[in-house]
Amino acid sequence: MKIDENGWLSGFDSVTHRLTPNQNDRPANTPISLLVVHGISLPPGQFGGQYIEDFFLNQLDPEQHSYFKSICEQQVSSHLLIKRDGEVVQFASFESRAWHAGASCFDQEVNCNDFSIGIELEGTDQLPYEEIQYNQLVAVTHALMAAYPQITTDRIVGHSDIAPGRKTDPGPGFDWNYFRALI
Repeated sequence: MKIDENGWLSGFDSVTHRLTPNQNDRPANTPISLLVVHGISLPPGQFGGQYIEDFFLNQLDPEQHSYFKSICEQQVSSHLLIKRDGEVVQFASFESRAWHAGASCFDQEVNCNDFSIGIELEGTDQLPYEEIQYNQLVAVTHALMAAYPQITTDRIVGHSDIAPGRKTDPGPGFDWNYFRALI
């Protein structure tokens, strides 16, 4: 697996590309130097289906679930989603600024979207993530670290680390020690 010259995963059998409108250009001369791991499920606590993809594509139908009424107008995305079954969906080029971090700060730098890559894992804070998700995340992380050498192991964080008090994901269900041992 590698990242092509346009910032898209290539040489990877289980990746689908779906372009989100919720992205834009990064600020000029801003190196990509942070990887942010997120967790998401839609509706909360439920897995499967197209709801996360629809959310990132601004196509979430508020009539499908009462929770969707409160989020369907939000414009958010990530670079990647790794589903419970290991399927990978890429929504934005890694060269682009996906809208995943929101109000955020890392190492006294604000607006983490400007210099980070966001990867969503389908899951919840409390439930363990699947082995296939760790395997896919490790493979993608290796490709990212090769393409963007400023992403080092100490610059791989959770959403909760860059937005404490506002975000809790990927939560205690994500085994950081295991993930770090694999990378």
